[in-house]
Amino acid sequence: MGVHPSDDPLAGVAMFAGLDADSRKQIAEVAVPRRYLRGRLLFFEGEPGESLIMIRSGSVSVFRTAATGERAMLHVARAPEVLGEVSLLDGSRRSASAEALEEVEALALSRTSFLELVHASPHMLDAVLRSMGAIVRRLTEQSSDHVFLDLPGRVAKTLVRLADQKRSSQFPTIELNQTQLAEMAGGSRQSVNQAIGIFSSRGWLRTEGRKILILDLAALRKRAGFSEQ
Repeated sequence: MGVHPSDDPLAGVAMFAGLDADSRKQIAEVAVPRRYLRGRLLFFEGEPGESLIMIRSGSVSVFRTAATGERAMLHVARAPEVLGEVSLLDGSRRSASAEALEEVEALALSRTSFLELVHASPHMLDAVLRSMGAIVRRLTEQSSDHVFLDLPGRVAKTLVRLADQKRSSQFPTIELNQTQLAEMAGGSRQSVNQAIGIFSSRGWLRTEGRKILILDLAALRKRAGFSEQ
Protein backbone atom coordinates (compact mmCIF):
# COMPACT_ATOMS: atom_id res chain seq x y z
CA MET A 1 0.00 0.00 0.00
CA GLY A 2 1.37 3.43 -0.92
CA VAL A 3 1.71 6.39 1.41
CA HIS A 4 -0.43 9.46 0.96
CA PRO A 5 1.70 12.61 0.43
CA SER A 6 0.27 14.19 3.59
CA ASP A 7 1.64 11.21 5.57
CA ASP A 8 5.09 11.55 4.01
CA PRO A 9 6.90 14.37 5.88
CA LEU A 10 10.20 13.65 4.08
CA ALA A 11 8.78 13.79 0.55
CA GLY A 12 10.56 17.07 -0.25
CA VAL A 13 13.92 16.18 1.32
CA ALA A 14 16.44 15.60 -1.48
CA MET A 15 18.52 13.23 0.64
CA PHE A 16 15.57 10.80 0.80
CA ALA A 17 14.19 11.36 -2.71
CA GLY A 18 15.57 8.03 -3.99
CA LEU A 19 13.65 6.05 -1.39
CA ASP A 20 10.06 4.92 -1.82
CA ALA A 21 7.33 6.61 0.21
CA ASP A 22 6.93 3.69 2.63
CA SER A 23 10.67 3.79 3.43
CA ARG A 24 10.53 7.54 4.04
CA LYS A 25 7.59 7.02 6.37
CA GLN A 26 9.59 4.46 8.35
CA ILE A 27 12.45 6.95 8.69
CA ALA A 28 10.05 9.64 9.89
CA GLU A 29 8.63 7.26 12.48
CA VAL A 30 12.03 6.67 14.11
CA ALA A 31 13.02 10.35 13.90
CA VAL A 32 12.34 12.61 16.89
CA PRO A 33 10.19 15.73 16.34
CA ARG A 34 11.82 18.92 17.59
CA ARG A 35 10.64 22.51 17.85
CA TYR A 36 12.92 25.52 18.27
CA LEU A 37 11.82 29.06 19.04
CA ARG A 38 13.56 31.99 17.36
CA GLY A 39 17.06 32.46 18.80
CA ARG A 40 17.40 28.90 20.11
CA LEU A 41 20.42 26.80 19.11
CA LEU A 42 19.76 23.54 17.26
CA PHE A 43 23.37 22.54 17.99
CA PHE A 44 26.64 24.29 18.70
CA GLU A 45 30.16 24.16 17.31
CA GLY A 46 32.33 21.54 19.02
CA GLU A 47 29.57 19.31 20.39
CA PRO A 48 29.34 15.65 19.28
CA GLY A 49 27.46 15.20 16.02
CA GLU A 50 24.87 12.68 17.11
CA SER A 51 21.92 13.43 14.83
CA LEU A 52 20.84 14.56 11.40
CA ILE A 53 18.46 17.52 11.58
CA MET A 54 15.76 17.69 8.90
CA ILE A 55 14.08 21.11 8.71
CA ARG A 56 10.32 20.86 8.14
CA SER A 57 9.50 24.58 8.48
CA GLY A 58 11.31 27.80 9.29
CA SER A 59 14.88 28.95 8.66
CA VAL A 60 18.20 28.34 10.40
CA SER A 61 21.47 30.30 10.51
CA VAL A 62 24.59 28.14 10.25
CA PHE A 63 27.60 30.01 11.64
CA ARG A 64 31.07 29.77 13.15
CA THR A 65 32.31 31.79 16.12
CA ALA A 66 35.80 33.26 16.56
CA ALA A 67 37.63 33.32 19.89
CA THR A 68 36.67 37.00 20.12
CA GLY A 69 32.99 36.08 19.91
CA GLU A 70 32.61 37.45 16.40
CA ARG A 71 30.33 35.39 14.17
CA ALA A 72 30.68 34.42 10.52
CA MET A 73 27.40 33.21 9.06
CA LEU A 74 28.01 30.46 6.50
CA HIS A 75 24.53 29.67 5.29
CA VAL A 76 20.82 30.16 5.87
CA ALA A 77 19.10 26.77 5.67
CA ARG A 78 15.37 26.40 5.03
CA ALA A 79 12.91 23.54 4.74
CA PRO A 80 13.40 20.92 3.40
CA GLU A 81 17.19 21.10 3.88
CA VAL A 82 19.14 18.89 6.28
CA LEU A 83 21.89 19.85 8.73
CA GLY A 84 24.70 17.95 10.41
CA GLU A 85 25.46 15.28 7.84
CA VAL A 86 29.24 15.93 7.87
CA SER A 87 29.67 15.09 11.56
CA LEU A 88 27.52 11.98 11.19
CA LEU A 89 29.75 10.60 8.46
CA ASP A 90 33.17 11.12 10.01
CA GLY A 91 32.19 10.94 13.69
CA SER A 92 33.77 14.31 14.42
CA ARG A 93 32.35 17.16 16.44
CA ARG A 94 30.10 19.81 14.92
CA SER A 95 32.11 22.17 12.71
CA ALA A 96 29.55 25.00 13.07
CA SER A 97 26.58 26.12 15.15
CA ALA A 98 22.96 26.42 14.04
CA GLU A 99 20.43 28.94 15.35
CA ALA A 100 16.72 29.29 14.59
CA LEU A 101 16.02 32.58 12.79
CA GLU A 102 12.30 32.02 13.36
CA GLU A 103 10.24 29.22 14.85
CA VAL A 104 11.53 25.95 13.40
CA GLU A 105 9.90 22.54 13.21
CA ALA A 106 12.37 19.71 12.57
CA LEU A 107 13.00 15.99 12.77
CA ALA A 108 16.18 14.54 14.31
CA LEU A 109 17.53 11.21 13.05
CA SER A 110 20.15 9.48 15.21
CA ARG A 111 23.62 8.75 13.84
CA THR A 112 23.05 4.99 14.20
CA SER A 113 19.84 5.09 12.14
CA PHE A 114 21.45 7.39 9.58
CA LEU A 115 24.46 5.13 9.01
CA GLU A 116 22.23 2.07 8.72
CA LEU A 117 20.36 3.84 5.92
CA VAL A 118 23.58 4.80 4.13
CA HIS A 119 24.88 1.21 4.29
CA ALA A 120 21.57 -0.27 3.17
CA SER A 121 20.66 2.02 0.30
CA PRO A 122 22.82 3.10 -2.67
CA HIS A 123 20.32 5.92 -3.25
CA MET A 124 21.17 7.32 0.19
CA LEU A 125 24.89 7.13 -0.50
CA ASP A 126 24.43 9.03 -3.77
CA ALA A 127 22.40 11.69 -1.95
CA VAL A 128 25.01 12.05 0.78
CA LEU A 129 27.76 12.51 -1.81
CA ARG A 130 25.70 15.19 -3.59
CA SER A 131 25.15 16.93 -0.26
CA MET A 132 28.88 16.88 0.48
CA GLY A 133 29.60 18.27 -2.97
CA ALA A 134 27.15 21.12 -2.45
CA ILE A 135 28.82 22.04 0.85
CA VAL A 136 32.29 22.06 -0.73
CA ARG A 137 31.09 24.19 -3.67
CA ARG A 138 29.39 26.69 -1.35
CA LEU A 139 32.48 27.07 0.86
CA THR A 140 34.77 27.38 -2.19
CA GLU A 141 32.54 30.09 -3.65
CA GLN A 142 32.44 31.99 -0.36
CA SER A 143 36.24 31.93 -0.18
CA SER A 144 36.47 33.21 -3.76
CA ASP A 145 33.99 36.00 -3.03
CA HIS A 146 36.28 37.42 -0.34
CA VAL A 147 39.10 37.58 -2.90
CA PHE A 148 37.28 38.81 -6.00
CA LEU A 149 34.32 40.85 -4.68
CA ASP A 150 34.30 44.10 -2.72
CA LEU A 151 32.00 44.35 0.29
CA PRO A 152 28.99 45.85 -1.59
CA GLY A 153 29.37 43.03 -4.11
CA ARG A 154 29.34 40.44 -1.32
CA VAL A 155 26.28 42.09 0.24
CA ALA A 156 24.52 42.01 -3.15
CA LYS A 157 25.46 38.36 -3.65
CA THR A 158 24.23 37.44 -0.17
CA LEU A 159 20.89 39.12 -0.88
CA VAL A 160 20.61 37.31 -4.22
CA ARG A 161 21.27 33.93 -2.61
CA LEU A 162 18.65 34.56 0.05
CA ALA A 163 16.14 35.86 -2.51
CA ASP A 164 16.66 32.78 -4.68
CA GLN A 165 15.42 30.66 -1.77
CA LYS A 166 12.05 32.41 -2.18
CA ARG A 167 11.50 31.90 -5.89
CA SER A 168 7.72 31.94 -5.60
CA SER A 169 7.73 35.63 -4.66
CA GLN A 170 7.97 38.41 -7.24
CA PHE A 171 9.48 40.76 -4.65
CA PRO A 172 11.28 38.52 -2.11
CA THR A 173 11.51 39.67 1.50
CA ILE A 174 14.76 38.90 3.32
CA GLU A 175 14.13 38.47 7.05
CA LEU A 176 17.64 39.18 8.33
CA ASN A 177 18.68 42.22 10.31
CA GLN A 178 21.77 44.11 9.20
CA THR A 179 23.97 42.57 11.89
CA GLN A 180 23.13 39.09 10.58
CA LEU A 181 23.66 40.28 7.02
CA ALA A 182 27.09 41.62 8.02
CA GLU A 183 27.97 38.22 9.52
CA MET A 184 27.00 36.53 6.26
CA ALA A 185 28.71 39.02 3.92
CA GLY A 186 31.89 39.20 6.01
CA GLY A 187 31.95 42.91 6.81
CA SER A 188 31.25 45.38 9.58
CA ARG A 189 27.67 46.36 10.35
CA GLN A 190 28.45 50.00 9.48
CA SER A 191 29.87 49.08 6.06
CA VAL A 192 26.93 46.78 5.30
CA ASN A 193 24.51 49.55 6.35
CA GLN A 194 26.22 51.87 3.87
CA ALA A 195 25.89 49.30 1.07
CA ILE A 196 22.21 48.75 1.90
CA GLY A 197 21.69 52.52 1.88
CA ILE A 198 23.24 52.81 -1.58
CA PHE A 199 21.14 49.94 -2.94
CA SER A 200 18.03 51.52 -1.42
CA SER A 201 18.77 54.93 -3.00
CA ARG A 202 19.03 53.21 -6.38
CA GLY A 203 15.63 51.57 -5.93
CA TRP A 204 16.98 48.03 -5.76
CA LEU A 205 15.52 47.30 -2.33
CA ARG A 206 13.56 48.78 0.58
CA THR A 207 14.14 48.20 4.29
CA GLU A 208 11.17 47.60 6.58
CA GLY A 209 12.41 47.18 10.16
CA ARG A 210 14.49 44.00 10.25
CA LYS A 211 13.21 42.99 6.80
CA ILE A 212 14.63 43.84 3.38
CA LEU A 213 12.24 43.89 0.42
CA ILE A 214 14.00 43.15 -2.88
CA LEU A 215 12.67 45.38 -5.68
CA ASP A 216 15.23 44.87 -8.46
CA LEU A 217 16.83 41.42 -8.24
CA ALA A 218 18.40 41.77 -11.70
CA ALA A 219 20.35 44.87 -10.61
CA LEU A 220 21.60 43.08 -7.50
CA ARG A 221 22.65 40.10 -9.62
CA LYS A 222 24.67 42.40 -11.86
CA ARG A 223 26.31 44.11 -8.87
CA ALA A 224 27.17 40.69 -7.43
CA GLY A 225 28.99 39.75 -10.63
CA PHE A 226 26.58 37.10 -11.87
CA SER A 227 26.59 36.57 -15.61
CA GLU A 228 23.40 37.58 -17.39
CA GLN A 229 20.98 34.73 -18.09
